[in-house]
Amino acid sequence: MLNVVLFGAPGCGKGTQSELLEKKFGLSHISTGEIIRSYIKNQTPLGQQMAEYISRGELAPDSVVIGMVEEYLNQNKGIKGTIFDGFPRTTAQAEAFDKMLESMGDSVDIMIYMDVPEEELVRRILLRGKDSGRADDASEDVIRNRIEIYNQQTAIVADYYRTQGKYVAVPSLGTIDEVFERIAAEIEKLA
Repeated sequence: MLNVVLFGAPGCGKGTQSELLEKKFGLSHISTGEIIRSYIKNQTPLGQQMAEYISRGELAPDSVVIGMVEEYLNQNKGIKGTIFDGFPRTTAQAEAFDKMLESMGDSVDIMIYMDVPEEELVRRILLRGKDSGRADDASEDVIRNRIEIYNQQTAIVADYYRTQGKYVAVPSLGTIDEVFERIAAEIEKLA
């Protein structure tokens, strides 16, 4: 099984690239953000709790996110591989994720960091906010807070995978197709 962690700040294009990679390589795609938004949309107790964190631009608690990922993997056994979009977000999540995969006889194969400058991230998210209706995409202050939290808490996950020799940075400015070709080339090296 091929496990790809697609990594980068909010607005870098992980969701778009994940969809393209899913089609090209026949991998499954799990977006923790989408799962959380579905919990919120369905107004589950967990979703209501998550909405409070998101409205402040904060990350969801590790235990909740790890539980959701484990549930997903248990429901999707026998797949060719998975693209993890937006997970893991903390070193604690990465460590727990490695242990979870190891218990399943698996591991992360590559972590691809989508490198985009901060001002471009803000511009992209504000544009997305006009169409998405997501409150956390409409406020520049909330967006900048999300990026700051990412820089403080999430960017360090790259170091975790770097020490394992699984980290690859991919410049992610340019057209969607240009970025896709760069990322696909890195995955093809594993095949």
